Amino acid sequence: MAAGWLLVCLVSPCLVQAASCKGTIYLTFDTGSQSQAELIATTLRRHEIKATFFLANEKTVRGDYSLDMTWAGYWQALVKDGHAFGTHTYDHVYVLADLPDGRIAVKPQFGSQAGQTLQWTAQQYCEELRRVDQRFFALTGKKLDPLWRAPGGKLTPALLKAGQACGYRHVGWSPAGFSGDELSSEKVTNPALLKNALDKLRDGDIFMAHMGIWSRKQAWAPENLEPLINGLEQKSFCFATLREHPAYKVSP
Repeated sequence: MAAGWLLVCLVSPCLVQAASCKGTIYLTFDTGSQSQAELIATTLRRHEIKATFFLANEKTVRGDYSLDMTWAGYWQALVKDGHAFGTHTYDHVYVLADLPDGRIAVKPQFGSQAGQTLQWTAQQYCEELRRVDQRFFALTGKKLDPLWRAPGGKLTPALLKAGQACGYRHVGWSPAGFSGDELSSEKVTNPALLKNALDKLRDGDIFMAHMGIWSRKQAWAPENLEPLINGLEQKSFCFATLREHPAYKVSP
């Protein structure tokens, strides 16, 4: 038995990791200012961790946008690393309310209609989700996974129905999976956020952070990402993309 197991371990080291896992955490990252984009990619690569990224075309610290051609190499590298990808709406469109006539009130954060309150049909929202898919294919030659995350995680019944009709399954995050990187660093420190995550994350939880936040003075990722991963690994947690999550994996 021991000799047979040793042979399997030599052939497939990943089986050793799988056997030692006491649970799985699903790391997810939404686009943002992209100030932490390279740090996130290199940290995940060093730990050989696969995560899920939700993409919108957001203004970055470089002065460009996250789905510009200037980011093609970055996204291509993440595809090569084996990560999963979903849509976060192209212009980072926040939902405001469902309307009596069946349309949905929304407000884009970026794009030509940024800051305007618009009234969209379900089909228009679907087209907004698919814009990311089309752009991602142009940048990488790959399609997105059939996943989406509404900006702010805010949903309405009509919005959820629109996404489902369009073929995308909505992904939020677990209560303990909120990184807190959007909160004021003066009010909630990085050590407090890290402790909360390490104390409360459990098997199957979805964790969410951004690839950079404009408003937080003390950025979350440089101080917390590596300790979070190390702490979870010390607790015998493993990591996977949402492709492997029971609620989101696609049946063969």
